[in-house]
Amino acid sequence: MTAPLLEVRNLCTRFTQGGRELHAVEDVSFTLHSGRTLGLVGESGSGKSVTGFSIMGLIDPPGRICSGQILYKGHDLAALSRRKLRHLQGNRIAMVFQDPMMTLNPVLRIGVQMIEAIRAHEKVDRATARARARDALAATGIPSPESRLDAYPHQLSGGMRQRVAIATAMLNRPDIIIADEPTTALDVSIQAQILVEVQALVRQNGMAMIWITHDLSVVAGIADEIAVMYAGRIVEHGPVDPVLDAPRHPYTAGLIASLPGQAPHGARLVQIPGSAPDMYAPPPGCAFAPRCARADAACLRQPALGDPAPQRVRCFHPMAGPASVEEARA
Repeated sequence: MTAPLLEVRNLCTRFTQGGRELHAVEDVSFTLHSGRTLGLVGESGSGKSVTGFSIMGLIDPPGRICSGQILYKGHDLAALSRRKLRHLQGNRIAMVFQDPMMTLNPVLRIGVQMIEAIRAHEKVDRATARARARDALAATGIPSPESRLDAYPHQLSGGMRQRVAIATAMLNRPDIIIADEPTTALDVSIQAQILVEVQALVRQNGMAMIWITHDLSVVAGIADEIAVMYAGRIVEHGPVDPVLDAPRHPYTAGLIASLPGQAPHGARLVQIPGSAPDMYAPPPGCAFAPRCARADAACLRQPALGDPAPQRVRCFHPMAGPASVEEARA
């Protein structure tokens, strides 16, 4: 196995407001190799997007990375100066946001924005940069890419704007793409097209990708491995098939059991009881314990993320075997 392209070690990111501290990300660790896709899964507020922003260096006050390392090819991104980090942002590590208008300037033509994204990192003439921008649009399935370069963002549909955002992220052939729920707002048919196109681009260019989502069906089709987050921590991590077929953490099993397609016809949908904890005042020990039927006194301590077998699980009472989803449904 070659050295990992990205290695996140014990990452902790917090936000301070009104004298209170929000524990957004706690003790997150994972590795990512070239050509691999990691699906980062969890409900809203689980810390998955903040993990992506932390890697990209997009945490601004009142937020801060309070501990841990983010190693890209052995260099700690969290320790880099702002100038050195800007050289990597959008160049070697790029991000696709859920809302493409976070990437696109509404008052500039698409071509202007894409050309400047190239010339910010490479000394090329405008004609060469425009040709690369046109080819990038074509690669993401945009028809008539030459004319689209002269369009403004508001003249494109939501699916087209998201394709432009993906094409812009791919412009400088980065080593790592972080995709933060980029297809959530799109209809199913457009979503499927973009997923196929992104997978093809990642394979062709040998990139690594982190796909952040709450949609397990998307992860099942695009990821090589899955990290499930709950209350700022990774609670289960492993290859996609073992995690989805035989989840070991009760939260993962509950997520899968609650999918509409999992319930028998006419049966009530499964619901995980309770609600996510207040991360300004997280509960002691395992954050999922107040919602977990398997919890006992041991869960008042914080469990560690165990060794692979084949997946790692942060639980004192992990579930066993393919019956895990059926147990969660019961």
